[in-house]
Amino acid sequence: MRITHLGHSTLLVEAGGARVLLDPGVLTPGWEDLRDLDAVVVTHAHPDHLDPAQGRFEALRDANPGARVLAEPQTAADGRWGAEALAAGATTRVVDLPLRAVGGEHAVIHDDIPVIGNVGVLLGGPGDGGGGGEPVLFHPGDAYTAVPEGVDVLAAPLTAPWTSLKETVAFTRAVGPRLVVPIHDAIVSGPGRGIYLSQLGALGPEGARVLDLAGAGATEVPDA
Repeated sequence: MRITHLGHSTLLVEAGGARVLLDPGVLTPGWEDLRDLDAVVVTHAHPDHLDPAQGRFEALRDANPGARVLAEPQTAADGRWGAEALAAGATTRVVDLPLRAVGGEHAVIHDDIPVIGNVGVLLGGPGDGGGGGEPVLFHPGDAYTAVPEGVDVLAAPLTAPWTSLKETVAFTRAVGPRLVVPIHDAIVSGPGRGIYLSQLGALGPEGARVLDLAGAGATEVPDA
């Protein structure tokens, strides 16, 4: 499995013969220039996860006409995106890469802000034969409620209006991955980001390693 952190919550995952783009949001530059994608997956419809400027998304789709668009059901219901609904509990495959959706709701931001849909996405795992396969990557979108088992790599939201450091640490400990890849980081300053990373490294799951992929380009994640 090869992972590229393109910015904020946007990841490019290459595994199982597939190229999958996750959460192409407004805070991430350049994703509209990607080619040879097999799928685009959207956890929810907030602008930092799905850029509402149609021009960028249309350019991406035009450049990748064979790519499936899989989105949380409320997002998919908006016909602008041409998306298949990806409901919690749904499973599918992108080429040979297993994909499963979990969760269902976005974290509460404030009591006065309506809760929208959100699905976390698990990519990888055993092949059809039940053995081997890719490491399991979990991108939770914007929620900590779903805690799936067997996660090798957790894309962990570093900070957000809906969370705190103590909740982030508790979530990473509950999931218990061997690698923690920080995401959802565009809203924190450079020095502040360093503080979050050091605290997550000190307080995160026992035995886990924080793998900071910001600016690192495509990075191979080894099998367990």
